Amino acid sequence: MTPQTQHESKTRLLEAAVHVIRAKGYAATTIDDICHKAGVTKGSFFHHFKSKDELALAAASHWGTMTDVFFAAAPYSKLQDPLQRLFGYVDFRGEILQGDLPDYTCLLGTLVQETYATHPDIRAACDKGMSSHIAALTRDVEAAKRLYAPKAPWRAESVGYFIQAVLQGGFIFAKAKQNPDVVRESLAHLRCYLEALFNQPRQTNRKGK
Repeated sequence: MTPQTQHESKTRLLEAAVHVIRAKGYAATTIDDICHKAGVTKGSFFHHFKSKDELALAAASHWGTMTDVFFAAAPYSKLQDPLQRLFGYVDFRGEILQGDLPDYTCLLGTLVQETYATHPDIRAACDKGMSSHIAALTRDVEAAKRLYAPKAPWRAESVGYFIQAVLQGGFIFAKAKQNPDVVRESLAHLRCYLEALFNQPRQTNRKGK
């Protein structure tokens, strides 16, 4: 097996883990499931990873890298005004609610709900990944606060966590109802909340509002 082939098989395993865990949950996911989805043998799996837990840690890191690139390339990230970037982020999260549940739900949120008490290393990896994403949001919240609400008593980081709490809670209901509509409605409320938080007039001409 060449180094390139080894790299390709490892990447396929990571991407398969991201999909299968989001579809079935961590406990129900087996190594056979991941190998089947990746199109590789179990021998290839154990060449790269000692266990499913080790793969989960690598998949959490892979997810973080993948989503960092994905959101950095989104149109809203090019906007100059930090508040418009926040609004653009919320709108973008609504736009990407496409496909089946595993296509738009969060790997880290799925993992941590199952593993927080039993797999401390995986819980820590999920915390690290989600906190990194929240930190990026917080930078925009802080910049927007300086411009639009400099005397507001709330902390920018708390708003970053609230944005993610809305999303992660919405994903749970999407799984329960097998439908993303509740996420879309929650995001619409979130945008209204942010407009009020930054003393912005309500936008009534947004598509679908």
